[in-house]
Amino acid sequence: MTSVLVLGGTGWLSGHVARRWIADGADVTCLARGGRPAPEGARLVVADRGEPDAYSAVAGQPWDEVVDISSDVGFVASAVAELADSAEHWTYVSSLSVYADSDVEGVDESGALLEPARAGDEYDYGRAKVAAEASARSALTDRAAIVRPGLIVGPGDPSDRFGYWVSRFALAGDEPVLAPETLGRSAQIIDVRDLAAFLVGLAADRWTGIANAIGDPLPLADVLDDARAAAAHTGDLVAADDAWLLAHDVRHWMGPRSLPLWLPPDMHGFSTRSNAVYRNAGGAFRPLAETLRDTLADERERGLDRERRSGLSRDEELAVLADLL
Repeated sequence: MTSVLVLGGTGWLSGHVARRWIADGADVTCLARGGRPAPEGARLVVADRGEPDAYSAVAGQPWDEVVDISSDVGFVASAVAELADSAEHWTYVSSLSVYADSDVEGVDESGALLEPARAGDEYDYGRAKVAAEASARSALTDRAAIVRPGLIVGPGDPSDRFGYWVSRFALAGDEPVLAPETLGRSAQIIDVRDLAAFLVGLAADRWTGIANAIGDPLPLADVLDDARAAAAHTGDLVAADDAWLLAHDVRHWMGPRSLPLWLPPDMHGFSTRSNAVYRNAGGAFRPLAETLRDTLADERERGLDRERRSGLSRDEELAVLADLL
């Protein structure tokens, strides 16, 4: 039986990975801080990765696969130091945020990276991922898969970004919805379930290398149109230009008072990364309509009008629309 150690396993992506391995018949151990259960069928080892003895319960035993998704440079380095010698294969889940150039289109895995984070630096997600990649690659040169996802979406997404649109269209019904100007804008996503399947498949094949894990670039206008169709929205889609939105304290991409997926014009390369390696390594994509349908069902269950980590509240949106219309 394949023995798998998931560093995490109780969160969103890592939970999907653990469940996928379990479905494939693996013996799965999740090492996490506790507070959330491990997926059914997995063994939970409660440990704080910031403590010196964090890996004492899992070190020294053979692992066919170790999966790590952390962006904490110290956590990744310590895991590699303690577990690399006993791992047949290691998958580190990095990010497309490692690339230095967001204004260059079609960047593949050879693209220039940000400077790696160093001890004492202020936290920077992209630079931390670069440093963490380096830890994994230096100790596991012939046993590591480095996977760089872009925007991960689907049911249960804790970031509230992709789900904002299909949820908002459903909440608005026959009333207007605010949108950015979409001309020349694109979006790239990957469904969390497709990503989990890819990560498990790589490990099963002992694949090594680096892969951008992301879907094809899609016109942002098409994504919004498909989200409207999934939600059966019949109201107007009211677009405002960048300058007007920024003047009204509407922010790009994510977080409070944002329009998710809307990027600054100088970041047009961010959502056009190459996915050729992913495809050649067996990566697949489910239809966007399926991801939207399942995301909407999850959004309805969680509450269309709930407080969100990203996006405008409906009251904020209506106030902005009142100034625009």
